[in-house]
Amino acid sequence: MVTRRKALTTGAAAAGTAFFGPWKHLRVYAAATDKPIRIGASVDVTGVFEHAGAAELRGIRMAIAEFNAGGGVLGRRIEDVSMDTRSSPEAAPKAALDLIERENVAFMVGAIHSVIARKLSVVAQEHGVVYMNTNSSAPSESGANCHRTKFVWDASGKIFATAVVRHAMRWLGRDWFLLGTDYSWGQETVAATRRLVEAEKGRIVGTRLVPPGTTEFADIVREIEALKPDVAFAAIAAPDMEHLRANVADQALGRRPAWISNQQNWPEIWLTRAKSTFGIFATNWYHMLDLPGVAEFVGRYRQVYQDTEVPVPGNVFYNAYMATRELLRAVERAGTTNNVAVVKALEGHRMPAIERMQHHEAWIDPEGHRVQQTIYMATRNLKPSDETDLFSILSYQEPAEVLDRDTVRECRLEPYESVPSYEP
Repeated sequence: MVTRRKALTTGAAAAGTAFFGPWKHLRVYAAATDKPIRIGASVDVTGVFEHAGAAELRGIRMAIAEFNAGGGVLGRRIEDVSMDTRSSPEAAPKAALDLIERENVAFMVGAIHSVIARKLSVVAQEHGVVYMNTNSSAPSESGANCHRTKFVWDASGKIFATAVVRHAMRWLGRDWFLLGTDYSWGQETVAATRRLVEAEKGRIVGTRLVPPGTTEFADIVREIEALKPDVAFAAIAAPDMEHLRANVADQALGRRPAWISNQQNWPEIWLTRAKSTFGIFATNWYHMLDLPGVAEFVGRYRQVYQDTEVPVPGNVFYNAYMATRELLRAVERAGTTNNVAVVKALEGHRMPAIERMQHHEAWIDPEGHRVQQTIYMATRNLKPSDETDLFSILSYQEPAEVLDRDTVRECRLEPYESVPSYEP
């Protein structure tokens, strides 16, 4: 069977001409400026992360639309082609291969689930495709599972935990119960939180990891109540967090122990209206931040997505938008779509606070390729200004205060010369 990729490769070789597509160890050139730059959106259109996946796709597309309205990039129009990763790690490699080999994408953007992101990044690295991991928060994404062509746009579970543990130990208590979803993000975040608590001379009174898809937490909530910890820390995946919130609210356990959770994804918060939201949680952005550009950004979203199920942008949309925007800006800075040149344009790049709509400057760590950014602590807003004002921002921390140097030391970025080079 002759695949389209094989036909292109052998056909180009026979004709002695260039062909299109990021094929391994070959450099190819756009023949004209009317050839679009194609971005592959690897998102969860279906499955348990479908609402977050829809938010990612909206973020990717709004960034692309804004570039196209300004004339594109390097005189070329940008197109997106989406591939459903189906909230399934098993579906991820084929989705990546389809985007690269069948759809001839120049770059890839997207991911919620950390295992999906890891598998997408392996395929992307093998083909030299620059990949923006938008919303996966496993610490290892910029550590043991880092790649030269992968850039990670959300803060990690450990970074979010670092932002709260020291203060929580001081004000809430030293006995902690740790609860997490039993896959890489939950496992790594719980392990990192344990180390942080113990380093501050705290005590772990219990730990539970629950399977993805857990809908009943009543027994665990009763176990926590019986142990009487000062703090219950939860790193529970977004679809399951709704059930934990309901169980905690049912047993009136939202105040003691003090509950702390990792980042809460805005699509799920909005769709449930977070009536049972409790405790303290982290985020990297909120649509009510009183900062330059935020109101205008929300206004653009409302204009473009008037009929969407989520009326304002949240953290998932924000990360996907920023990742896509900065990818295209890197192409502009490089003056080329050459993948290695784009990687170098991204590494170490600093983004002013005003452009990020955060309180502090952000930057892409050149050693682990994670975006270091402002982290906000929030709780349920008891006095909302409108129906979307569900969070009350309690505090924020500078990126330098929550750096995760231990994880970065586990990262071994591939040498530039080992990256398959292409110029779509």
